[in-house]
Amino acid sequence: MIAELQPFLPISQEILWLGFAVFIRISAMMAVIPAFGDQVVPMRIRFALSVMFTFVVAPAIAPLIGSVPQSLFDASALLGPEFLAGLFFGILLRFFIFALQLAGSIAAQSTSLAQIFGGSAGVDPQPAIAHTLVVAGTALAAAAGLHVQAASYMIHSYRLVPFGVALHGDMVSTVGMAEVTRAFTLGFTLAAPFLIASLIYNVVLGVINRAMPQLMVSFVGAPAITAGGLLLFFLAAPIMLAIWLAAYANFMMVPFGAVQ
Repeated sequence: MIAELQPFLPISQEILWLGFAVFIRISAMMAVIPAFGDQVVPMRIRFALSVMFTFVVAPAIAPLIGSVPQSLFDASALLGPEFLAGLFFGILLRFFIFALQLAGSIAAQSTSLAQIFGGSAGVDPQPAIAHTLVVAGTALAAAAGLHVQAASYMIHSYRLVPFGVALHGDMVSTVGMAEVTRAFTLGFTLAAPFLIASLIYNVVLGVINRAMPQLMVSFVGAPAITAGGLLLFFLAAPIMLAIWLAAYANFMMVPFGAVQ
């Protein structure tokens, strides 16, 4: 029986090598990707998701993976860059979550809600507005087919950085700078209504203070800016999330389109 199964041994080695080679990049990407790589997701769930995405991605990029290496040194030379590539591509997606956190922090600071509703407990403390935007944005992305977009993004990453090829320094600097700029631009764009409202509030408060110096304008204006900030967030949150989701979907469809 062993003699009959021996012809299938090379095939099984090729399959195991293909799965393991793909798993290295996918698992590194899944560690930081939005929704799937959040800290609230248990490690076992992340591992299971990495295996499932490996089954999806491996058949699509099988021709790009070479044969089984002849030595452990050759395998290490190929798999080392794969982990860094997966981490790099995953961090680029995480920048969109940073944009929501930045927008929420700016909005909370502009409307004096950061100290009132901000929390210091937890691994990643942030104002309530930022937390709400992150949770809502992640839920919208998941409802819009995040798993399908993530699989397509993973497959496309092998066209941008082939298997076994180390990340080039020029690509990391160029793409990294462009995506960091995009994240900050998107964050400030989403928080623009709160910045404008804060500017108008401070100008009006300054005029009232000059006209009536004996009036304690801070006691009058603090409830107004708090109530106005909550009302503005209620009205602007759907528009902010729609803009963010459109930017996220465009990036998933054409990664690095701005720098290619």
